[in-house]
Amino acid sequence: MTVRVAIANQKGGVGKTTTAINLATALAATGARVGIVDFDPQGNASTGLGIPADARTPSAYDLIVDPELAGRAARETMVPQLWIVPATRELAGAEVELVGADNPTGRLRAALAGLPEADWLFVDCPPSLGLLTLNALSACNQVLIPLQTEFYALEGLTQLLSTIEEVKARSNPGLDLFGVVLTMHDRRNRLSDDVAADVRAALGPRVFKTVIPRNVRLSEAPSHGVPALIYDIRAPGSEAYMQLAREILGRAPSGQRAAA
Repeated sequence: MTVRVAIANQKGGVGKTTTAINLATALAATGARVGIVDFDPQGNASTGLGIPADARTPSAYDLIVDPELAGRAARETMVPQLWIVPATRELAGAEVELVGADNPTGRLRAALAGLPEADWLFVDCPPSLGLLTLNALSACNQVLIPLQTEFYALEGLTQLLSTIEEVKARSNPGLDLFGVVLTMHDRRNRLSDDVAADVRAALGPRVFKTVIPRNVRLSEAPSHGVPALIYDIRAPGSEAYMQLAREILGRAPSGQRAAA
């Protein structure tokens, strides 16, 4: 069974794409077959995995307008066992096109059947709760929420959790919250520790123990078109994502609990 994980947060700049790329890379290193659907029109996950702009069609846009192209949309990456469906700017207009379409929130779910087999599939969502994110939530069985340890961390989280429950009630009863991962943590800043403590007090065991630090290597890696785990495997950020992968495997269904 494929574990389908929507990486979502309507707030931008919290580490969704960084988490998608590096967590997928860490899981692929265990021998698991992993896929990413870049569902953000900015296409940052595609860039971060070295997919050039002129090699991105068919794309994630085609998954929802012509699902028959799904089999051609996946691209192998430099990471063994990891493929990606890239994003193009056309995806930005998809929400307008979906408004009048049949089953506007179920298009991605229908298309996923045509993608290559994977043990893990991550959908990197845009920073909004629009139709693209709703498609991702309808297509996945788990939600992973990256949450930046800064003052406004909990702002909007209630709305996202409410949206997850609404999708679960209306169209996807198998959807669950996989967990919340704290990102961009700065140990030199007491506020980061205070926010982390507040989030753990509010959400308890739903917050992963692993905390992703604010790390320059994580920021540099995308400009080189490689995951941070390849750019500098010994960087604190890379080590944190490897530890997160171990935690993820510990929460996964038994079939995906390979040793990390």
